Amino acid sequence: MATIIPFKGIRPSNDKSHLVPSRSIDNYTATELQIELASNPFTFLHIINPDFEGHKKTKPGSDERLFKTKEKFHQFIKEKILIQDSKQCYYIYQQNKDGNTYTGIIGCSNIDDYFNGTIKIHEQTLSEREEKLKHYLDVCEFNAEPVLFSYPNDEVINEITLKLTLAEPEYNFTTNDKVNHKLWIVSDEIIISHIYEQFSKIKQVYIADGHHRSASSALLGKSRRNKNPNYSGKEPFNFYLGIFFPETQLKIFDFNRVVKDLNNLSVNEFISKISEKFILTEKGTAIYKPIKKYNYSMYLEGKWYSLDAKKEIVHSDKPLEDLDASILSEHILSPILNINDLRKDKRICFVSGIKGMTELKNLVDSFHFKVGFGLYPIAMKQMKYIADSNKIMPPKTTWVEPKMRSGMVVYSLEENC
Repeated sequence: MATIIPFKGIRPSNDKSHLVPSRSIDNYTATELQIELASNPFTFLHIINPDFEGHKKTKPGSDERLFKTKEKFHQFIKEKILIQDSKQCYYIYQQNKDGNTYTGIIGCSNIDDYFNGTIKIHEQTLSEREEKLKHYLDVCEFNAEPVLFSYPNDEVINEITLKLTLAEPEYNFTTNDKVNHKLWIVSDEIIISHIYEQFSKIKQVYIADGHHRSASSALLGKSRRNKNPNYSGKEPFNFYLGIFFPETQLKIFDFNRVVKDLNNLSVNEFISKISEKFILTEKGTAIYKPIKKYNYSMYLEGKWYSLDAKKEIVHSDKPLEDLDASILSEHILSPILNINDLRKDKRICFVSGIKGMTELKNLVDSFHFKVGFGLYPIAMKQMKYIADSNKIMPPKTTWVEPKMRSGMVVYSLEENC
C-alpha cells in the first residue's frame, strides 16, 4: 500500500510566488537563461546556476558547484525569498494549459515503496545518471522538482481535492508561456489524516515522469541507512518529493523520432524496404498525424506518408512488443537504418508531441535530419500494463503532461533546515 506523507514544504513567499519557480534548466537556451538570470533576481535558476553573479566559475556537477548551490538555497531562505511552513502539510497544485486542467497532490513517497514494488516503473534508468543525481542530492540535500506519479482514480481523494480547490488558492499566477499555476496549502490535521489514510488504501502508484529522480533518491536513502543502522525510518532521507495525479488527470503525448540519414540507401530503396512490413500511402505536402495505433506518419524529402503496420508484425498478445515504438524499432530503425541503441546512437533524436508534427517537419527541412517518424500516443492502460508486467518501455516512448516548475514547493533532506 502507498505511503505518501505530508511535509514542511519550503516555498516562495507569497509576493514572489510568480518569480521564483522556473522551468527545468535544460529547457532554456543559453540566451534565454542569461536573460532570465539577469532580469529576475528571485528565480530558482540562481540556485541551480549559482555562478551567475560571481567572478569565479565552477565546473557543472563538481562538488564546488554543488556546495555553492546549497549555499544559494540557504541564502534564499535567509532572505525570506523562500519560506518554510511550520507544520506538516500536503499541497494541492493545479495547472491550466492549452485548455487542459491538471490537479494533483504534492507529498513525499517512502523509498521502501520504491524497493518493494508499490511504486511501479516502466522506464530503464542509467546507472551513471543515477549516481550523478544521487551525489547531487547528497550534497545539496533538497528536492526541487517532484516526481510525477499517477494512481487509479479514487472518488474519496477526488472529493477532498474538489472541496479544497473551491477555496482561494495561496498562489495563482500565469507564466509567460500562458500556463496558469495555482497552489493550495493543506494544513488541517483532520484533512491530512484523511488524505494519508486514503492513499494508504491504494495498492500501486505509477511513475509517469521522473524515473531517475526516484532511483537516485532511493539509492541515497539506502546509502544513508547503511551509514546509520539505527535509523528510525522517519528521517528525511527515507522520503522524496512527488506529485500525485489520478490517472485520468494526466495526458500522454506522442514522442516522435527524427533520423540524420538513410543508412546509405536511396529514397526509393528505403521506401521499398519499408513496404515489405508496412502499407505506405503518400499523403502529399500537408502535415499528416497518425490517427490510430499501428499507424505512423513519415516525413521524407518534403512529402508525408502514412505507414500502417501489416498484420504479421503486430503482437497484440505481447504488451511490450506491441508498442508502436517497439514495432518501429524492430522493423525500421534497427534492420533498415541500423539504429540498435536508442540511448547511445547519435543519428537519432526525439521530438516531444507537444511540439507537434510541425517541429518534426522543420527539423527535416533544416537538412540536419533526413527522415522523421510520428507515432500515435500510447494509452494509460498500456503504460500501466507494461509496469505491472515488470517490463521496460523503449526510451522516449511517452511525453506526459503536466510538467511542474522547479521551486514551487521544495522538500529538504536536512534534519534541521
